[in-house]
Amino acid sequence: MTRLRTVLLSASPLLLASGCDNSSEQSVDETTTATVWLADQQRESGLVFEHQLLDADGHQLPDAVGSGVGVLDLDGDGLLDIVLIQGHPGQVAIFHNLGDGQFKAGEVLPLGDAFGMGVATGDYDQDGDLDVYVTALGRNALFRNEGDGRLTDVTDETGVGHAGFGAGASFLDADGDRDFDLMVVNYVDWTPEVERQCRNARGELDYCAPADYGRPTSDVLYRNDGNGRFVDWSMESGIGQVQGTGLGVLTGDFDGDGLEDIFVANDGMPDRLWRNRGDLSFEEVGLLQGCAVDNTGKAKAGMGVTAADIDFDGDLDLMVCNLQGETDSVFRNDGDHFRDITSTSNLAQLPRRFTRFGLGWVDLDNDGLLDLFQANGRVARYGELYSEDPYAEPDLLLRGTESGRFQAMQVDSPAASGRGTAFADLDNDGGMDVVINNRAGVPQLLMNQHPDRGEWLILDVRNNAGAPAIGATVMVTLGDRTIRRDVRTGWSYLAANDPRIHVGLDKAEVVEDVSVIWADGEITSFGSMKSGTMHLLERNAAEASR
Repeated sequence: MTRLRTVLLSASPLLLASGCDNSSEQSVDETTTATVWLADQQRESGLVFEHQLLDADGHQLPDAVGSGVGVLDLDGDGLLDIVLIQGHPGQVAIFHNLGDGQFKAGEVLPLGDAFGMGVATGDYDQDGDLDVYVTALGRNALFRNEGDGRLTDVTDETGVGHAGFGAGASFLDADGDRDFDLMVVNYVDWTPEVERQCRNARGELDYCAPADYGRPTSDVLYRNDGNGRFVDWSMESGIGQVQGTGLGVLTGDFDGDGLEDIFVANDGMPDRLWRNRGDLSFEEVGLLQGCAVDNTGKAKAGMGVTAADIDFDGDLDLMVCNLQGETDSVFRNDGDHFRDITSTSNLAQLPRRFTRFGLGWVDLDNDGLLDLFQANGRVARYGELYSEDPYAEPDLLLRGTESGRFQAMQVDSPAASGRGTAFADLDNDGGMDVVINNRAGVPQLLMNQHPDRGEWLILDVRNNAGAPAIGATVMVTLGDRTIRRDVRTGWSYLAANDPRIHVGLDKAEVVEDVSVIWADGEITSFGSMKSGTMHLLERNAAEASR
């Protein structure tokens, strides 16, 4: 059995910073696992890629936070392909899924002089397939999916080539006109000329925090005019009128009014929840709603974000991951406000030992409860080394339980400097897999090998144009429980995720009903379904099983 580092319980971050751990609690140790949920198969998969830094010998800010990864079906063969974003020189590397755990390298698309950052997917031109938007330090780029495995750069003709320090991005229908608008968050108003020299606790040169530059910047909202072009609607919407240090973003209807809201995770500044007013204007309500800072009033180093209904009450809960020494923030949606339940979820101590970037609430063992995976990697040198890379850390896997508390599990993967993290069922076997773009290293392809997974459904929800129906909500009736899943690709960190809905069913062989609440509020019931099947749920069409 592979030897690995396993995270069990937390120790004091102050002791870790000094390289000591005199805690009586269990800590990171060499152990042998008896049950492997996720195993890294990158070496044998053909996913040959190595992330490159802007300045391998220095400490320039982009190298600390990039780059991302996306999954989507580029060629319409029913298998999810992978796009990995190269930092420097900025590139988009395509890997085609061959269907047997193997990937074949495809085209490499240039990003000019930009440093590649994040990925977002959405059908901007309503032709039935997902297009790819790439953020960057420099000029962002939009690539049209030709449907046959090729991507074409349409940045100039669409007008979305914002030049800043782009990070997270997400497509959404902000105005209810059935085409996808685009939200882009920016990190810092940074150029090489403003780079500073910062030192860590040991007095060594290291990466600076965004506050050291004092240069927050504004985010961008593009309105899709439906004619193949976008219009910068940032100032009119209100979003461009404030500044922040945005890294993570996701969209969802958090207040149940039928409109997609926008959540932005800021690094070292209060996070923002933009409530959609319905007229392409947004109101910032993060502090008012209780999800801008933690329950002590602290603004933390927000990076990756995820949202799901973790308590089966029908609304979207929210989680933001943060820096070593800080707890994560788990916000339960109580309808009219959010409540910080990080401690009662058993997530206050263990994750704070690490710097977390990508994360997701996903059901990895198919027991019907959402688990938590976090991809870790430092932004400063401190404490114990886990590999030759001083910024590498082990990833975290925590099992969801009926009590609402998460329980530490194990990951069969070497420590790395995890950044962009996408979640998808890459081999269509009903188990969710993970792909991570690691800073200055090779990616991780963590395939789900849980030996006793429960039953499952995969639901491919399509809108009128035949594309993944981003913004729709799926409700699955299973006994006395209703499971909510939202069609969303933009979450985690710098990532575009599986557009399909994955539902773990535990031992159930049939679900009583599957209903889709479309983005405009119309509801379609598709009836009962057997477990272990994939279904195409099309609007205004009969459901057809794959």
